[in-house]
Amino acid sequence: MKHDLRVIKTQESLRHALLELLKKKPLEDISVAELCRLAQINRGTFYSHYKDVHEVFKRYLEVIVDDFRRAYEEPYLKTSFKIEKMSADMIQIFHHVKKYQSFYQIVFDRQIPMMYYYLLFDTVRSFIQESLEQSKLVPDSTVHIDYLISYQSNAILGLLMEWHRQDYQSSAEELNEQLIMILSLNSPFRAGRG
Repeated sequence: MKHDLRVIKTQESLRHALLELLKKKPLEDISVAELCRLAQINRGTFYSHYKDVHEVFKRYLEVIVDDFRRAYEEPYLKTSFKIEKMSADMIQIFHHVKKYQSFYQIVFDRQIPMMYYYLLFDTVRSFIQESLEQSKLVPDSTVHIDYLISYQSNAILGLLMEWHRQDYQSSAEELNEQLIMILSLNSPFRAGRG
């Protein structure tokens, strides 16, 4: 299916403008008029693609979530969910974050409402839960599964947040190596449990 370049350019302009506005104010306070003005498109064009500002955010988030899901799942699919077979070059999460860095800078900004963090947390949590179900790995039976999944989700987000705090100075490859070293320390999802 061919994508109309004008539509793609309009969507990109709106996304860029939305990210700029989100740095200054919450989503609820952004009007269609100011979004269109910053994106340099007319309101008619806006309404031919979106019903409101929330839909722009929702669709952009869907793009990011789809990419995040692929990045998260790739090393697990390549290793049949055996973490001990994972290598640093298989990890794609940090490359994903670099690709959408302007979005993540907003999510992890201390001045921004926590709702974006929780939105991301719930997304990551669902990936981990689905991966656990797919893998058929059995975590230690004394650990409550919901707490374990939340712990793992926050571990990933904690690494991303720390990277943000360090202004993304480390390369994605360096973080891949760090994650492999961290995973090798002690993982509740290692094969051979249960």
